[in-house]
Amino acid sequence: QLIILANGGPQALVQIMRSYNYEKLLWTTSRVLKVLSVCPSNKPAIVEAGGMQALGKHLTSSSPRLVQNCLWTLRNLSDVATKQEGLDGVLKILVNQLSSDDVNVLTCATGTLSNLTCNNSKNKTLVTQSNGVEALIHTILRAGDKEDITEPAVCALRHLTSRHPEAEMAQNSVRLNYGIPAIVKLLNQPNQWPLVKATIGLIRNLALCPANHAPLQEAAVIPRLVQLLVKAHQDAQRHAAAGTQQPYTDGVKMEEIVEGCTGALHILARDPMNRMEIFRLNTIPLFVQLLYSPVENIQRVAAGVLCELAQDKEAADAIDAEGASAPLMELLHSRNEGTATYAAAVLFRISEDKNPDYRKRVSVELTNSLFKHDPAAWEAVSIPTRSFPWGNQ
Repeated sequence: QLIILANGGPQALVQIMRSYNYEKLLWTTSRVLKVLSVCPSNKPAIVEAGGMQALGKHLTSSSPRLVQNCLWTLRNLSDVATKQEGLDGVLKILVNQLSSDDVNVLTCATGTLSNLTCNNSKNKTLVTQSNGVEALIHTILRAGDKEDITEPAVCALRHLTSRHPEAEMAQNSVRLNYGIPAIVKLLNQPNQWPLVKATIGLIRNLALCPANHAPLQEAAVIPRLVQLLVKAHQDAQRHAAAGTQQPYTDGVKMEEIVEGCTGALHILARDPMNRMEIFRLNTIPLFVQLLYSPVENIQRVAAGVLCELAQDKEAADAIDAEGASAPLMELLHSRNEGTATYAAAVLFRISEDKNPDYRKRVSVELTNSLFKHDPAAWEAVSIPTRSFPWGNQ
């Protein structure tokens, strides 16, 4: 394989795919490219030679064996092709391929779409505008327990529902195509952890759209996320107590599940009904415990969900009763601006009914830690307009 690379093989093979129409030659060439497409050294060379575009040309061929080879090769190459231009036609064909009943075609199409929509705003927008969300949901509904199809399909949806101009359209489209119940169902084990992790991320993105809150609640997403959070946290704690390195379960660390579930609950807690349900599931002791996590991202999402819950007086009192003030005071000095801002907001909300001395101490801590560095930081927190305990800043 390396001799082929050193002698310009990838470029020559791509040139054949680009220039000829003779099926047997194309099929043989695609077989060679398929083998080379799993070689870490040949992969970037094939992509840089225009391999994605050349292979994409043959996806509508009348030769099933040629199409099959091109699809597998595209899938193998796609993780190093996320920055490639000129793939609009390929993306549209891949979306159309999702209506196939062939397991191999679906595995390749979902895998390639998942990779090509990762951190690529232009590709996300194109796939969304090409009815990609609808096609991916129908794929998930038809795939049953075939995780080789559902996991990349969920990952692609997670990409499409975040950070591009049509993300909101994609978030709405999942609901309008009746995808929410099917997606929430994927949180049920024995599904593998990579699929569960991807599903949690997708649910977080769906929760960014207020119209999705009611259907998510109806699908009982909150108890399920809390259940997963408790299980993952217990697993992580067990290893921490034993002093053992936390193992990956199918390539996923339990801390990633803790962060994902807490992050999703944080976004869901923007809705008053959801806030009440999260509070009633007795989650506050766990969220307060997570403030002590050595993982910065877990601290941030835990402070974030407490910030939302603390809008309700009963929850604010419960947070205070759990002894959250001490870790929150510490987090005011966090390097992560988001964490410090959330911590400040929670402290503000739980100090409102306290005696003047306590409020003054909180006030001094807040002023010293937060506003010394960033006078505008307070603006980032959504707090009802009223006079602050330390006077108007």
